[in-house]
Amino acid sequence: KTYGAKVAANGYSLEVDSGQILGLVGPNGAGKTTLISSVVGIQGFDGGSIAVCGHDVASDPVAAKAGLAFVPDTPSVYGFMTGMGYLDYVCDVFGVPAPERAGRIGGLADRLAMADALGSKASSYSHGMQQKLVLMGAFVHRPALLVLDEPFVGLDPVATRTLRAMLREHADGGGAVLFSSHVLEVVERLCDTVAIVRGGAVRAQGPIEAVMGDETLEDVFMDVMADGAGEGR
Repeated sequence: KTYGAKVAANGYSLEVDSGQILGLVGPNGAGKTTLISSVVGIQGFDGGSIAVCGHDVASDPVAAKAGLAFVPDTPSVYGFMTGMGYLDYVCDVFGVPAPERAGRIGGLADRLAMADALGSKASSYSHGMQQKLVLMGAFVHRPALLVLDEPFVGLDPVATRTLRAMLREHADGGGAVLFSSHVLEVVERLCDTVAIVRGGAVRAQGPIEAVMGDETLEDVFMDVMADGAGEGR
């Protein structure tokens, strides 16, 4: 993906298999959000191809989007809706059977401490509560692929721990997860594979144990950043 003469993302070759969590890390402006926006179909790309569950994002966008859920870096909700109204809307869009909705929503609300808030309008929620609502909307239709851009921002420590567990459970149940984060400790603890991006390209990737070797992920990340210290100058 290019913007005029600026290359925002180039030469990406990434695959997230069923049962895997892939962490995408890199400095601000590295191209993480550009990649994620292209994967979920909200931004076009100039070359290459992206497939979700075998469906090409560019040529078959409806089928591709039906298999994924996206959580952006800033929660986006319909403020005029109640939390329950928003979740019902998501269930309508993704065809969640009516008899299953109460159980799914109730279970997610209990885990994320949102049960008492779902009757209130989303516009009255704090940033963290809006983030939880968007996360509930992502999990409620049980997509094959979860794509999350900085999902832990705004969450308190309890919710952060809960989300880590939910992502692991999603992958262990046969789903796939792609998420970006600046919190390297979370990526190191949670992910099966990692991709470190810099300057719009992947500079290191693979199973997290192989990428780290005898170092911490922070050490590897800093080494990769140091290798490109002169870029853009």
